[in-house]
Amino acid sequence: MKAFHKVAWLVAVATGVLAGGCVSGVARLARDAERGDAEAQYRLGRHSSEVRKDEVEANRWLRKAAEQGHAGAQACVGIGYVFGIGVDKDAAEAVRWLRKAAEQGNALAQLTLGLCYSGGDGVDKDIAEAFKWIRKSAEQGYVEAQNYLGVHYCAGIGVAKDITEALKWLRKAAEQGHGQSQCALGWCYYTGDGVSKDTVEAVKWLRSSAKQGCAAAQHSIGAIYAESGNVGSDAAEAVRWFRKAAEQGYAMAQFNLGECYLVGRGVMQDTAEAVKWFRRAAEQGHESAQEALEKLGDRTEWTPLEIRD
Repeated sequence: MKAFHKVAWLVAVATGVLAGGCVSGVARLARDAERGDAEAQYRLGRHSSEVRKDEVEANRWLRKAAEQGHAGAQACVGIGYVFGIGVDKDAAEAVRWLRKAAEQGNALAQLTLGLCYSGGDGVDKDIAEAFKWIRKSAEQGYVEAQNYLGVHYCAGIGVAKDITEALKWLRKAAEQGHGQSQCALGWCYYTGDGVSKDTVEAVKWLRSSAKQGCAAAQHSIGAIYAESGNVGSDAAEAVRWFRKAAEQGYAMAQFNLGECYLVGRGVMQDTAEAVKWFRRAAEQGHESAQEALEKLGDRTEWTPLEIRD
C-alpha cells in the first residue's frame, strides 16, 4: 500500500492532539480512559502515538476504544495492522477493523478498505468492491480518495476510462490542494482532454502542483515552455523547470535536460553535461536516453527497468 496513505493517516491522527501535551489535560484523559470512556481512550491513544511516540501504548488505548465501537479508533487499529504500527502486520485483521469503521462512515477507513480490495490484501481482490468503498470516501470529501478516483478514471485503471468522471474528481481534489490532482488537471487543460484546451489554465494548475514539489508538474511546465508554438515559449525557462524535475530523479526531465545541453537550447552547449543527464535517465530504464548515449558512443548494455516517466 502506498506510503502517502500512511502519511494521510498520521496527519489525520495528529489533528486535535492535545496542544503541547498539557500534563493536566493528559491526566484527565487518563482518568476518563481508565473509567472506560471510549473518546478519552481514543484521544489518549492518539496522544501516546503523536506526543509520546509510544506506538504499543497507543495501540493498547486505541484498541480499547475500538472494541467499544469508536469508528476513529477502529480505523487507527486497522491501519496499524496494515503498516505494523505498534503491532505485527496482519492484513486479515486490518480488514476486519477497517470494515467496522468503514461501515460507520469513517472516510479514511473506507479508502483504506478499498485499497485492500484493490490489492487483494487480507481479502480476495475485487475491483468493484474497491471502487465502491473508495467512492464512499471520496463523496465525503476525503481528498486522497478523490485523487484516486480521478487518476484511475483518467487512465482507465481497473475501470473503464471516463474523462468526464475523471475531471470531476480531479477538480474536487485539486481545489483542496492535492498536488497530483492539480498536475493531472493541468495536463488535461493543456492537451484539451475532456475540456477546452487552455494553456493559461493548464499552467495555473501545474504551477500550484509544482510549488508542492511535484516533479511531473515541474517537467510539464518545462515542456510547455519548450514548445515553440506556445505563446511565451522560453527555452531558458524550460531548462529551469526541467532541471527542478530532473534533480528529483524524474527520468523524462533528465532526458529532456540532456537534450537541451546536447544542442545548446536554453543553455550553453555541453556534451559532457548532456551525457551526465542522459545516463541518469538511462539508469532508470529510459529507452530514448539509452539510445542517445549509444549514438554518442556509449556501449553500456542497459538492464531493462520500468520507465518512470
